[in-house]
Amino acid sequence: MCLGILALLTGCAADGRATDPCGAWRPILISRADVLTDGTARQLLVHNETGRRLCGW
Repeated sequence: MCLGILALLTGCAADGRATDPCGAWRPILISRADVLTDGTARQLLVHNETGRRLCGW
């Protein structure tokens, strides 16, 4: 099973489309209508701050 997963991951990296490490990741935006728990809000904040730091969002 692990070998199959590794083969799939290798195929994704080898197709040449993954030249931008931040290309698949975007900021997560929330609406005023969204209801978030404190834990979810913290996770979104960490995600967006990391993207800002690493990818220049």
